[in-house]
Amino acid sequence: MNEAEYRALDGCALADLIRRGEVTAAEALEAALARAEAVNGRINAITNGLQDAARARAGEPLPDGPLAGVPFLLKDLSAYAAGVPTSAGSRLFAGSPASADNAIVEQYRAAGLVIFGKTNTPEFGLEPVTEPELFGPSRNPWNPEHTPGGSSGGAAAAVAAGIVPAAHASDGGGSIRIPASCCGLFGLKPSRGRVSLAPADEGWGGFSIQHCVSRSVRDSAALLDAVCTPQPGDPYWAAPPPRPFAEEVGQPPGALKIAFTTEAIAADAIDPACAEAVRDAARLCESLGHHVEEITLGWEYAPVREAAGVIVAANIATLLANEAERRGRPIGEDEIETYTLALYDRGREITAPQYIRALQVAHAFGRQAVRTFQGFDLLLTSTLGLPPPPVGWLRGGDPRGYQQRLFALMPNTQAFNITGQPAMSMPLAWSETALPIGVQFVGQPAGEGVLIRLAAQLEAARPWFDRLAPL
Repeated sequence: MNEAEYRALDGCALADLIRRGEVTAAEALEAALARAEAVNGRINAITNGLQDAARARAGEPLPDGPLAGVPFLLKDLSAYAAGVPTSAGSRLFAGSPASADNAIVEQYRAAGLVIFGKTNTPEFGLEPVTEPELFGPSRNPWNPEHTPGGSSGGAAAAVAAGIVPAAHASDGGGSIRIPASCCGLFGLKPSRGRVSLAPADEGWGGFSIQHCVSRSVRDSAALLDAVCTPQPGDPYWAAPPPRPFAEEVGQPPGALKIAFTTEAIAADAIDPACAEAVRDAARLCESLGHHVEEITLGWEYAPVREAAGVIVAANIATLLANEAERRGRPIGEDEIETYTLALYDRGREITAPQYIRALQVAHAFGRQAVRTFQGFDLLLTSTLGLPPPPVGWLRGGDPRGYQQRLFALMPNTQAFNITGQPAMSMPLAWSETALPIGVQFVGQPAGEGVLIRLAAQLEAARPWFDRLAPL
């Protein structure tokens, strides 16, 4: 299997060839490793190679499944593989191997995926760019001077560069959708509770969810089927889907009622190119028979943003306090990055009543936001407020303007981690400089099926799969 043949296939098509004996899992893995060898030095997507273990697995009989034999990468955050360090992009955990697979990795292995590496992430997934001090910045395959986004930036860069057709990702404030938008990929954030974090806790007060970034809609659907089984003791889970998500692909979505807005939920405004991408997507949906209506959200988001900051800071402080207790000595300032240290300091000052009030604000906003959807099936917004900025842009300016830059880039993603609704970024537009611009569709709670049906329809109407990054 040569490089062109490998890159022409999504995961489902590759697995079908393997199932029919036209290609072996070992040949597919060698194609992925060759592509990684050719391009990873320019994009810094993969930070920990697991080639020996992957070659051994690819040579064994694999479980039967729709993605059996497909090469796959884990984000170096949230996905724990036995004997392999999960650094979370931090010097603090760089040498700490996991004692066992966590639930999602067990499910990936049961699906027959061949895991051969881990991908770059900002420290603890805290930023919408991927520039950790531990491993250095990941770069966008469409233009290596620009960011692939974050926090699943390494995963998105690897997929956009053709190393794998899909890769594990996670999303606590936009970290699947942001890099999908930056790298011209499909990125679905499932509903809260759809994918278990077992044996870990709920993840940033329930904001965080795991899934993937992919080149095709059907790969995302098949991967979601593989990992959407609740685990014993989960604090909550989403209502089971009426049928497998893979069966939603290609099903007519019907005439949907789609609200759209060019507002920036957590910032002042979005870039004109992003606003035009929303309007263009609205016109495309209307041409496909959907009812499209522009609305004004009118949400007062500043208190919600502040509450989310309290919840994240308290969770980071707890994570680091637990590690300090485990090892019997304090966390040193040289072990974590400056931004993380500031969150750690802030989190240690948060009282229990402040944390509970922040949760109350977040939950009240969730109820308000879902009420906005009454009468509509979906909400369409921009994914990002800007096209992908240059590497170094977020931290490169005046430190006092950091928060303003942060939410100028990601004004519309965090809100739907707070509400727990499913949301997807679709690569339907491109900037004047040929950088991807994603648009975001937000569904009703537990409404991934509707999103996947629409996504497949839009993928057929405006295909992107054969538009390859020029790296």
